[in-house]
Amino acid sequence: MVILTPEEREAIRSQAVEEYPFEACGVILARGGERRLLRCRNAQNELHARDPQRHPRDARTAYYIDPKDLLRIGDLEREGFGVAVIYHSHVDAGAYFSETDRRQALVGSEPAYPSAVYVVASVVAGALDEMKAFQWNGRSFVEIPHE
Repeated sequence: MVILTPEEREAIRSQAVEEYPFEACGVILARGGERRLLRCRNAQNELHARDPQRHPRDARTAYYIDPKDLLRIGDLEREGFGVAVIYHSHVDAGAYFSETDRRQALVGSEPAYPSAVYVVASVVAGALDEMKAFQWNGRSFVEIPHE
């Protein structure tokens, strides 16, 4: 199973570096052999500015996929696409699946997208440091090979 094609890996790297010092985010949707990478806008800064009590973190340490992008993802899902990869970057930090990442991926105690792979790209000082992939194993998110 292909986690990321070389072109997708490069697109994620490029977006993560371009959006530094803020976290980048997006998804890859698949239908049969067709794959679409959808760069999403991180709306975390707007959430933080509007309500810093409820959203204490800004886009340097968190991401929230813009609702317009969520609607585009939903439209593609109705066309038969499935969410294959959900990706985001960590700014000046490692490529690990954080407790916040875990909470955002779960609805109750189950993942919203149980078959999706979560890719985290670490961008340090404006350059890609590493990229890691994580998948639900029925109990928790574990690192898996992505190359």
